[in-house]
Amino acid sequence: MRSYSRLRSPLPGLLLILTPVLVALPAGAAQRQAPTFEGSSQVVSVEVPVNVVSRDGEPVRGLSAADFEVWDGNDKQTISSFEVVDLKTIQEPGAPGAPEPAAPAPPELRPAARRHILLLFDLSFSTPSSILKARLAAREFVLHSLHPTDLAAVATYSLETGPKLIVTFTPDRVQLARAVDTLGYHQALGQSKFDPLRFVIDEPDNALLNLASGQGHNDRQELKDQEIYEYLKSIALAAQKEERSFQMSRISNYSRSLAQVAKALNAVQGRKQVVFFSEGFDSRLLLGRDTTDPEAAEDADNVLFGQSYFVDSDQRFGNTSLQGDINRMLDQFRRADCVIQAVDIGGLRAGADEQARPSGEGALFYMANETGGELFKDANNLREPLDRMLEKTSVTYLLTFERSDLKTDGAYHKLRVKAKLPPGARLTHRAGYYAPRPFQQLDPLERNLLASDGIASATPRRDLDLNVLTAPFRATPERAYVPVIIEASGKSLLAGEKGKKLDVEIYAYVSDQQGRMRDFFNRRVALDLDKGGARKGMEEGGIKYYGHFDLEPGTYHVRVLVRNAGSGRTGVQTVPVTVPSYAEAQPVLLPPFFMEDHQKWLLVREQTGGELKGSVVYPFTVSGEPYVPAARPVLSGEKPARLCLVAYNLGKGELAVKGEVLAADGKSAPQGKLSRVERTATGIQGLDKLVATFDPAGLSAGDYVLKVAVTDPATGHKQTNSLPFQVIR
Repeated sequence: MRSYSRLRSPLPGLLLILTPVLVALPAGAAQRQAPTFEGSSQVVSVEVPVNVVSRDGEPVRGLSAADFEVWDGNDKQTISSFEVVDLKTIQEPGAPGAPEPAAPAPPELRPAARRHILLLFDLSFSTPSSILKARLAAREFVLHSLHPTDLAAVATYSLETGPKLIVTFTPDRVQLARAVDTLGYHQALGQSKFDPLRFVIDEPDNALLNLASGQGHNDRQELKDQEIYEYLKSIALAAQKEERSFQMSRISNYSRSLAQVAKALNAVQGRKQVVFFSEGFDSRLLLGRDTTDPEAAEDADNVLFGQSYFVDSDQRFGNTSLQGDINRMLDQFRRADCVIQAVDIGGLRAGADEQARPSGEGALFYMANETGGELFKDANNLREPLDRMLEKTSVTYLLTFERSDLKTDGAYHKLRVKAKLPPGARLTHRAGYYAPRPFQQLDPLERNLLASDGIASATPRRDLDLNVLTAPFRATPERAYVPVIIEASGKSLLAGEKGKKLDVEIYAYVSDQQGRMRDFFNRRVALDLDKGGARKGMEEGGIKYYGHFDLEPGTYHVRVLVRNAGSGRTGVQTVPVTVPSYAEAQPVLLPPFFMEDHQKWLLVREQTGGELKGSVVYPFTVSGEPYVPAARPVLSGEKPARLCLVAYNLGKGELAVKGEVLAADGKSAPQGKLSRVERTATGIQGLDKLVATFDPAGLSAGDYVLKVAVTDPATGHKQTNSLPFQVIR
């Protein structure tokens, strides 16, 4: 991860502003309402992903909304929205003919239309050698088979520790590969700080190095792989200590744990393909004896001759209690719109692991078949069947209908989808959906998956009003110091709050053009609203958080999620940032920074923790005086505002500065004036700071963008940048 940088302030007053102690200082922010968890009913958009395959397993294209009918229980629904997502038509960045993106934005797909693939490794009902070999196929799958729009996750299950989410649903193929390589074994990872949402399990630089070196391919030759083998072997030995009399109770525990996984996956929008790597448990416990088993013939003779009391019905037909547990688990997967693709890795055993053990193929087939998936038996050649699974789901028809009469009681609603299909075609769709339920009733894993889904999909959300400002300041020729200023409206955070406490969760991640998560920070802010004027500060302004990233030259997206930890009200915003190559000494102009005066914010700074390396001066200063910039300035129509322009390598001569105001429709507004530009001394070679005044007089209330251009008349070099702002009356 980053080398932590020490913020040195030229004035002690700044340290008071940016300490972890919350201090009150005024601001206003507009508020946009969105559906929340509160209330007894609300308008709910129900999205139903549908896949249609032909008789030969190919996806069926060319269907329209008129070909489908959706039934919620016994009530036919009106399809309010219809969307076709064909991954064959979505070109990968950099492919021939693909347009170059202006910024590294994730593909614009609705979350429910994305494919979500969970790689789930069963560590208790599988041998260590088979798991290690299955990793190779899984690693190749995540690195080379997934479509750029796919989100994948990696998890493990063992009887001793239960289910563990190693990496959440993410586009970051490098972290996914590291998760598969290590299976979350902490001693094989170099992570220096914990990511609660599980996007990052290894330092991005280390993960890239391990990926480039091919770590994970030579299972028994690499030291780390040997450590992981011993770790897996210890789990296997613990499982083998169980007597056969405990097998069914173990499997019942297994089914209950996986049911909890399925329940949590319901928080992730869209269909989830669960690729389950396992050898399975003894199928006879679930399904009874095979008809070819000699003991089955003996049972038949006993029944024929009236000696049925000699027949153990559990061994002949399977244990009914266990069948009930497994079926309840599978029902949870169906309800969460999960399809189990079972991978039998029993054929990959080696060495001491080759000892005979009961076949689990029948149990794995049952789990896959009952959720609409398939059983893959040839684990030595998994790439082809897994690619075939991806091909079948490459076309998704997304049907949406709306319900305004749902209670927030979490009740399950069954769905039926009818369609006019070509002969032999087969349709699959989500079996149903859950009505919303209060955020307080969600378990921790569900809450984390909701947050990670918001970060991964990067879909804007405005349950609470959120604004983000980033800018790349030069730190070294090879690296930039990128402050991230997050403003969360206090009024929206307090909406519906009746208690004295307010807990706010802040998550920020930065991803590159390949979707790799390069850095992150998170913070939980706990406020006692009855102390220190906190409630008044929140009502008049809100929380302003100061964090930062250390980034190399390149284009990135900063993804920010802020959530009221009590009510679940959430804001999500994604902003682009381009880090120039300062080593090339090219002219650079950062966004205009409006200096806030007399505005109240509860200001919180990042927690650096641990060993601090290097030293970075707090960048928001003018003539040695610190200021706090506004992420989204709110200006009074009659009051001029001060702003600072920061630039690099503009030359030593006089500079021409011009401001232009753009209205919401993109047209230039004649009102608004940028004036009184003053160049200040910085004492740093190549760094310029200009102080200007912006007068919004004449602008009506509304949203605008201030576009600033700085030109060096001597060379003709012109740099432009902009920042949105709002005018109130």
